[in-house]
Amino acid sequence: MQSLHGKVALVTGASRGAGRGIALALGAAGATVYVTGRSVDADTATEGLPGTIHGTAAAVTERGGTGIAVACDHTDLNQIDALFKRITEDQNRLDVLVNNVWGGYEDYDGGAFSAPFWEQPLDARWRGMFEAGVRAHLRASQLATPLMIAQQAGLIVNTTAWDHNKYLGNALYDVAKATVNRMAFAMAQDLKPHGVAVLAVAPGFMRTERVMAVFEAHPEMAEAEGAILPNESPEYVGRGIVALASDPAIMERTGHTYRVGELAAIYGFSDTDGSQPPPFTLPETP
Repeated sequence: MQSLHGKVALVTGASRGAGRGIALALGAAGATVYVTGRSVDADTATEGLPGTIHGTAAAVTERGGTGIAVACDHTDLNQIDALFKRITEDQNRLDVLVNNVWGGYEDYDGGAFSAPFWEQPLDARWRGMFEAGVRAHLRASQLATPLMIAQQAGLIVNTTAWDHNKYLGNALYDVAKATVNRMAFAMAQDLKPHGVAVLAVAPGFMRTERVMAVFEAHPEMAEAEGAILPNESPEYVGRGIVALASDPAIMERTGHTYRVGELAAIYGFSDTDGSQPPPFTLPETP
């Protein structure tokens, strides 16, 4: 594991899932990690799923880093501004920003999620995917950038879903994730002169709390012939981000989108069980 001692990171949406896994990997590398989200305790946990920002922060510290929990609803721009005010006052630096917060899976409605775009509930999808996702990523990046420019170094990562521009199965979801990817590309162009790298990173099918809860409630999904089963831990993407943050030649990769399995092949890291899951591939659409 590479060392990130002395580095300061922010992982948004880190109560559980990919955000928690990323925060833990950064902590294991020795970083100070701010973790944000709305799940402060069991009463505020999203849809009753396990995981809180305080639990993640404590686990980061147990791994050897310093975890700092900050409650933040990333749909509220004022709360995002307050978050960065605190980081600036506490640290006056930021080395890694992981834009991971995302409300697009909340109140997941099964088959309706794959309905054609004209049948999608616009307000709910817009709030979850564009306000809690795209806009939140952009605002956090705007506020992180001055700190990174002052250092002439830094890394911004947008977590995403991507497989070489294959359709993601929901038109609004597809557009939101394509925007996240293009945002990384566009921000990278502006930040190249300042030594700040921006990338989008796509995990595969992860064993998150939400995914495992669905499989527990619907065991027939796991038993179905040809079922695609989750084969990555949430820390696999975290190890990829640690590798990127430790790469002295990171600017050669700025502006690109990578699947985690591709990063594993490049940098040689493995998942928590010692395996190295290949890049996740979506089925071809007819």
